[in-house]
Amino acid sequence: MSDSLILEAQQAFGVPPVFAVKGNHDAPTPFPLGITDLHLKVVEFGGLRFGGLNGSWKYKSRGHFLYEQHEAANLLKDLPPVEVFVSHNSPRHVHDKEDETHYGFEALNAYVDRHQPRLLLHGHQHVKKETQIGTTKVIGVCGHRLLEIG
Repeated sequence: MSDSLILEAQQAFGVPPVFAVKGNHDAPTPFPLGITDLHLKVVEFGGLRFGGLNGSWKYKSRGHFLYEQHEAANLLKDLPPVEVFVSHNSPRHVHDKEDETHYGFEALNAYVDRHQPRLLLHGHQHVKKETQIGTTKVIGVCGHRLLEIG
């Protein structure tokens, strides 16, 4: 989905701020004004802390936002706890596929174990699934999804 389409939908429906992370097919340019990049940041909205991680497993030698497992671990080691975590990739063995392209990040499993966010939203595997890890609900989003977080 294009950034401009997301912003048009935001304006048409009057939704709150848009938080996002880049994926393995995205350009390395910044998001346009109106979309907040959550990559390795914590942003508070509505009394909740949101954070995120861009990219996917490094399944090919070239491309943007591709990380080895140890690189993802280094990126997340100091990220503080959040209630809602937005990631392009899933945790390892949660919604991932054994096809050498759609492996999840072990670092996300470690982050969930350490901080137990209420929600972890991801996209890379293109699935609509929900899985519970401890107190964290992991939701694979494909297309769009409306969530009410209370």
